[in-house]
Amino acid sequence: MKILVLNCGSSSIKYQLLDMTNEDVLASGIIERVGLAEGELTHKVPGKDKYKQVLEVENHTIGINLILKTLLDNEKGVLNSLEEIGAVGHRVVHGGETFSNSVEITNEVIDKVEECIDLAPLHNPANLKGIYAMKKLLPNVTQCGTFDTAFHQTMPEHAYMYSIPYELYEKYKIRRYGFHGASHKYVSETAAEFLGENYNKLKIITCHLGNGASIAAVKNGKSVDTSMGLTPVEGLMMGTRAGDLDLGAMFFIMNKENLDVKGANELVNKKSGVLGISGISSDMRDIEDAAWNKGNHRAQLALDMYFSKVKKYIGAYAAIMGGIDVIIFTGGIGENGPETRKAICEGLEYMGVEFNNKVNDGLRAKLADISMPDSKVKVLVVPTNEELVIARDTLKIVNG
Repeated sequence: MKILVLNCGSSSIKYQLLDMTNEDVLASGIIERVGLAEGELTHKVPGKDKYKQVLEVENHTIGINLILKTLLDNEKGVLNSLEEIGAVGHRVVHGGETFSNSVEITNEVIDKVEECIDLAPLHNPANLKGIYAMKKLLPNVTQCGTFDTAFHQTMPEHAYMYSIPYELYEKYKIRRYGFHGASHKYVSETAAEFLGENYNKLKIITCHLGNGASIAAVKNGKSVDTSMGLTPVEGLMMGTRAGDLDLGAMFFIMNKENLDVKGANELVNKKSGVLGISGISSDMRDIEDAAWNKGNHRAQLALDMYFSKVKKYIGAYAAIMGGIDVIIFTGGIGENGPETRKAICEGLEYMGVEFNNKVNDGLRAKLADISMPDSKVKVLVVPTNEELVIARDTLKIVNG
């Protein structure tokens, strides 16, 4: 079966077409600047040159229709007919407490996703646009949704609750939900398979480090804690997000800078993190260059803070799980940052980490064990593949 995976943002549409008989990617790409005068389609087929087209893409329906036409194109395409698409899998960011697994998308499911818009006002409406568009363009094809929050629905109550008046949880469902669920699930399962260990008997810490970053404690195959909260701004220091922050400091800043709620939201989501500390960039490559090649103090400070905060969560989650068997690095920074991995693992020898600098140096985006052979705690680099998780879950649903 061929499955089309869609990840719709407010102004972008990422896609992959996979042949699930062997899990090969037949085509992938992205449409950017949806709704603006000059949209851009980037389309890739393995073994062929990358194709780019600049044109106006007024909305998501037009964008997805363009993707379908490109997949059917005699030169650039890989399909002879749209009937070859057996199902469509969608990434949906927030499923609230309703969804703990991927589901077939029905009108009832759409209603529930719409109810979660308050919890993810920037993401869920965009995800829904993709669902609405596909219902219109391929009405007879099964659609399924995989939720970023679903994997973390196994967290115990004491881990997901905030210490605020309980009535606010009852009234608004304010609690920790966590994100990057498909990634944490994929890399933890892949690590167990790679090591030849029973997934349901391992204590794993998964570090998804990208422009957005989160850590999860996965014990015996289930997420028991994670760093992101009600929204993706909590937890680690990120590209532009503040991560953990004293609420009193936030009120102090709002008072001194005369910030309203919108301004405060902008501050912690788009102006903070490594960008806010360094004043240079939200891209770790730029920060590393400024710190290590140009001696920029603020860039070095940003790196030191970043490494320290990841290390702190690793220690905390090892304590919560009563030990640790595996540490995983994934995401754009985790997969491609050997210096970051080394800095985070330095000082963790007390918990059984023996780091292999020789294997780690220069390693990028490749599944590998970067710990010494006799290390009690294994340290792995596992490239994530959220699209494959969505496709696999969609296939399971279609097959009943």
